[in-house]
Amino acid sequence: MKKLTLAALIIGGFAAQAQAQSNVTIYGLVDVGVVSERGGAVGTVTKVTSGVGSQSRLGFRGNEDLGNGLSAIFQLETGFKADDGALDSAGNIFNRQAFVGLKSKDAGTLTLGRQYTMLYNAMSQVADPFGAGYAGSIKNLFPAAGANTRTSNAIVYATPSMSGFSAEALYSLGEQAGSTTAGRQFGFGLNFAQDALNARLVYNNRNNDTAATVSPVAPAKLQDTGRNTLFAVNYDFKVVKAFFAYGSDKGVNSAALPSANAFGYTVAPKPSLDSSDLLVGAQVPVGNGIIMASYIRKDDKTNFNQDADQWAVGYSHLLSKRTNLYVAYAKIKNKNGAGYTVGNNNEVGTGDKAFNAGIRHSF
Repeated sequence: MKKLTLAALIIGGFAAQAQAQSNVTIYGLVDVGVVSERGGAVGTVTKVTSGVGSQSRLGFRGNEDLGNGLSAIFQLETGFKADDGALDSAGNIFNRQAFVGLKSKDAGTLTLGRQYTMLYNAMSQVADPFGAGYAGSIKNLFPAAGANTRTSNAIVYATPSMSGFSAEALYSLGEQAGSTTAGRQFGFGLNFAQDALNARLVYNNRNNDTAATVSPVAPAKLQDTGRNTLFAVNYDFKVVKAFFAYGSDKGVNSAALPSANAFGYTVAPKPSLDSSDLLVGAQVPVGNGIIMASYIRKDDKTNFNQDADQWAVGYSHLLSKRTNLYVAYAKIKNKNGAGYTVGNNNEVGTGDKAFNAGIRHSF
């Protein structure tokens, strides 16, 4: 990765002063693939798309040594679509991450801004052999929609690692006038990582209330909270890396549907207010590549009983440390009018089957 002093990015005249104190890393990822989706109401969809395995992005992160083991840190990251050059989220420059904070070797890290939730980090970093990407993405059935992935106005604290153990806490302000709770979100995480074992237990609580407004006039809307608990673990046996995850989702927006009615049902699918999620998966190293496979089950415990199962397999071939080629295939079986779709890291998909083939390069 290319490192530049902060002064070089701003004003060359301050280079000597800033070079001794701060540095900035410019980094990014470009991922483009061909995707073929089938089984939805729109029929077969074949396209060149961006962000299949990992969302294409451009980012800046930096630190300044403040002495005594304390550093100031920041990160700014924007998503873009490499297939057409557009921003991933119109009107938002740093839609992926935007935070600043302090990091201490002894006291931990405190950051403020737009950040990932503990729930999503556990899904993408620990639970899923597909890393939350490709056709086999955990996001197809596990609850990763909207603020479950990233949340704005967040205060996050992470402890240092002690004998492999660490903990995290997040509080996101709803910032709605007249209410201190409407729209707020909080989460906790307990982590263990040592040798071949990596495990996390996380909890996420999302308030779905809307505060009353005067102009335009709208009454307050009170709803149940969305509550997600997830245990994720993987263990590297060298010849195979095994993955397991189990989650419980309760309340409004605890398991939002990625697509409202992709199959054109007369009666649209209902987002579950009480469900559980199970994943069993593996990565198998083969030469310069990795075979990925997983089985995911969504168990809807409401009277609608809209369950779903997903089988997925994929292969990533490493051309170098920064570049890989990939192929992946996944199929979902929806039951009792369920409407889950096979997407990828950046898209929710249009049908119950999808095939991917593409290239990913990081810098």
